[in-house]
Amino acid sequence: MKKTILGLFAFVCAFSGSLCSEDDLSGTSVIKPEQTTETPLDAWLYKNYIEPYNIEFRYRYEDMESDMIYDLTPANYEKSVQMAKLVKHLCLQAYDEVTGSRDFITSYFPKMVFLVGSPAYNNNGEVVLGTAEGGTKITLYAVNNMDPTNVDLLNEWYFKTIHHEFAHILNQKKPFSTDFNQITGLATGIRYVGNACWDVYPSEDLALKDGFISRYASTSAEEEFVEVSSIYVTNTAATWEEMLETAGEVGRPMLEAKFEIVDKYMKNDWGIDLDELRKVVLRRQKELPNLDLDATN
Repeated sequence: MKKTILGLFAFVCAFSGSLCSEDDLSGTSVIKPEQTTETPLDAWLYKNYIEPYNIEFRYRYEDMESDMIYDLTPANYEKSVQMAKLVKHLCLQAYDEVTGSRDFITSYFPKMVFLVGSPAYNNNGEVVLGTAEGGTKITLYAVNNMDPTNVDLLNEWYFKTIHHEFAHILNQKKPFSTDFNQITGLATGIRYVGNACWDVYPSEDLALKDGFISRYASTSAEEEFVEVSSIYVTNTAATWEEMLETAGEVGRPMLEAKFEIVDKYMKNDWGIDLDELRKVVLRRQKELPNLDLDATN
């Protein structure tokens, strides 16, 4: 087949010299990249993300950065400005404060944060709040739905997700103890349930009673480990205690044993005190009403 095509091409060239003339071939690509105008946010991002952290914060919709299995829409410009400021204040600078420098974030945080305006839905109706790819990028969805005045929703939809995905990245670099995997199931016969977590545990309370910090934590040990750390640092001590009380006689000892391993891992392997990180995160949450989330000067 290949010889036939080449032969036909040679025949056409012989009788249509103008079609095959090298003089008629242009070196200019017909594919034109989309032209963008620099915005005040672009200048602000360069000063606040690229220069200090070497992190790209992308808010323009890009097919090559998006997951093509979802129907997605671009992030709103105003919401992107707010999210850029929130991520810096509640996440990047929180770790800077706890560790005493920017080195931890510069070394380990993903080199790209990518915003998507709409939520992403799996076939089973599950909403994807965020994803991390190979330790290099975090994608945040549903940015256009963000309410910067609602701290609980900010944590549930975005910042618990960021801490969750960042912990995954740390685990990829330094695995946690396999002792964590053994806590679930040792005495009770309870097992991780994978993608059936939403069916097996119709409510968060039921998951807690079986020793899982959340319904999603029952998916796997890897997911539960990062759920424990992300939920701990974004909630008050009183809220954490309420969860343990809900867990009851069976769930509470399991959750306390799991947290002990997570806490030890973060201290010994990364020099992060989760109590101190939580203290800083909660204080910074209270500072939000005093921040100008819209200005980019």
